[in-house]
Amino acid sequence: MLKGKTGIAALDWIADQLTHPEWNGFTFYDFIFPLFLFIAGVSLTFSLNKGRSMGFSKFNLYRKTFIRMLILILLGILYKNAPIPFFEPDQIRLGSVLGRIGLATFVSTLLFLNLDFTKRLVTGLGILLLYYAALYLIPVPGFGAGDLSIEGNLVGWFDRTFLPGRMLQGNYDELGILTQIPALCLTLFGTLAGEILGKAWLDNRKIKYLALAGILGIAVGLLWSLHFPINKHLWTSSFILLTSGMAFLFLLMFYLVIDVWKIRKWAFFFQVIGLNSLTVYFAYSFINFNYTSTKLFGGLYAPLPEDWHPVFQAFGAFMLVWIFLYILYRLKIFVKV
Repeated sequence: MLKGKTGIAALDWIADQLTHPEWNGFTFYDFIFPLFLFIAGVSLTFSLNKGRSMGFSKFNLYRKTFIRMLILILLGILYKNAPIPFFEPDQIRLGSVLGRIGLATFVSTLLFLNLDFTKRLVTGLGILLLYYAALYLIPVPGFGAGDLSIEGNLVGWFDRTFLPGRMLQGNYDELGILTQIPALCLTLFGTLAGEILGKAWLDNRKIKYLALAGILGIAVGLLWSLHFPINKHLWTSSFILLTSGMAFLFLLMFYLVIDVWKIRKWAFFFQVIGLNSLTVYFAYSFINFNYTSTKLFGGLYAPLPEDWHPVFQAFGAFMLVWIFLYILYRLKIFVKV
């Protein structure tokens, strides 16, 4: 919304970072969902270790995570399709952000409870190598092997052939079937970061290991991108390693600020949002905060140039969302799955 309104090149660049590239390439906006998947893995580590310390069996932990996966898949379908076209099943979109988190968390649970740190790392890298090989070696009817274009890639063909319902991009869905495979590596790598944070005997080396993982992930991702382009739509292996590396460094930054330097007051604003992240995700879909923002604040920005109105409307809506979440926080109402 800010692009082109101020004449300030830096603000225009920031605005560009809040959009997705049309195909190949990378912006900061592409990093948000991978970061969620990565943090889900970090959280999963502490949750499963707590469950084991309380005496829960593997089966109980599997069942709990499986039920959570099913709930997230159903909530994801509701979010992406409301109102759901029950009598037109071919118009229902099955791919969703919540479903992807649920699936990645369940598979990562299976791997975390049965493989050690090194084996999970090797498994994640092996998945990325196999995905790379599949996209380059498996021929797509009418296009052949190794075609990474919008029309000819293996991911799109697989979705068109095996994914029922509506697809986001028409001829493929970036949250479809095949892209789930490399995406779950982000959560798997998140369990590695969580294990590094949770090891008391690593206190003097946590910073070094997190920094090393972050730098290596970014470096290898960029190097790999010379042949396997960074592409969020295809969730390419280079994209996974780049965003994993960035996530390790983000985690390191917050670990330093909050746990090492004890600078915590600033985090309250984000804590209010994070404790009810599922609530705010659905609230934006079912509550028209933009309408309320216009009703409450429209008179304040009415004298300003009209092309600035959407900016202030969006800012007002964001403030209303935070106030809504803060009220839930004070009432100790936290919606979790």
